Amino acid sequence: MVKTDILIIGAGPTGLFAVFEAGLLKLKCHILDALPQPGGQLSELYPKKPIYDIPGFPEVLAGDLVDNLMEQIKQFEPGFTLGERAETIEKQEDGSFIVTSNKGKRFHASVVAIAGGLGSFEPRKPLIEDIEFYEDKGVKYFIKNPEKFRDKRVVISGGGDSALDWSIFLSNIASEVTLIHRRNEFRGALDSVEKVQELKNAGKIKMITPGEVIGLNGAEHLESVDVEEDGAHQNIKCDYFIPLFGLTPKLGPIAHWGLEIEKNAIKVNNALDYQTNIPGIFAIGDVNTYPGKLKLILCGFHEATLMCQAAYQIINPGKKYVMKYTTVSGVDGFDGTRKEAPKAVVKAIV
Repeated sequence: MVKTDILIIGAGPTGLFAVFEAGLLKLKCHILDALPQPGGQLSELYPKKPIYDIPGFPEVLAGDLVDNLMEQIKQFEPGFTLGERAETIEKQEDGSFIVTSNKGKRFHASVVAIAGGLGSFEPRKPLIEDIEFYEDKGVKYFIKNPEKFRDKRVVISGGGDSALDWSIFLSNIASEVTLIHRRNEFRGALDSVEKVQELKNAGKIKMITPGEVIGLNGAEHLESVDVEEDGAHQNIKCDYFIPLFGLTPKLGPIAHWGLEIEKNAIKVNNALDYQTNIPGIFAIGDVNTYPGKLKLILCGFHEATLMCQAAYQIINPGKKYVMKYTTVSGVDGFDGTRKEAPKAVVKAIV
């Protein structure tokens, strides 16, 4: 059983920033996310694309923003459970909650903050016969541990950033990388496309465009894939097939928690603290809805800040917290570090 003050469901930018705001209030957080790494859509869908509406950053790459948020919260030592989805929730007699993941892990928290972006992401699966049989037997939709593919033959399908980035990365690990895309044009970052071109020219990546994987073969595990290219068919021997066609957002099991739902989003009280219809459960970021809602990262940051103030009152009933600017109070990390502005020098001028 993981015990924490606030269980944050979702490791996207809003969930990560909530850890910082909670840390300023001396509240401990644990983050649960179905994806294998922090960052939500920013890490999974467009890590190398620039974002232009983050205050103080005229332009910042999505992946760099995630890195900065992780560095910002490191001092507050949050717990992470990644690659697991929130499945069920039980309210306890004292008002706290026990959340159980799809893998049976249990989390006990005084407050639950749902920061799931557009919901739990499920991979878009290609329409290939028997693909479910080969899942975890050679078909992978996520790459959690790249070392798993060392000296293996890998076939990747897709035309976006994820397909390009992993083809580049695995070209130095796998014995053979084949990238297959239905079109000649790719939708990824220009530098990634150029890098793949260089690796293709150097013989480190094989490319089939336009092409499509139409069949999987192997008795107990994947042994080869059938590929259609310009009407012709060929068989490619491989150990892994990784289709990277993006993710489908769904609320998933959270939709059955008794929360008020409107158009696949969770209704909250935006006049006060972004609490749901169940006291002690909040929803912040793109996963919530209210009159005038804007699905922007900066709005999620604002919602996370007010949510943490309300969570403090739930966890510390009757205790008054006086908010101070970090420029004045500094920041005390749970790891013993302290960040504060240099003290003014008191000296007479004669």
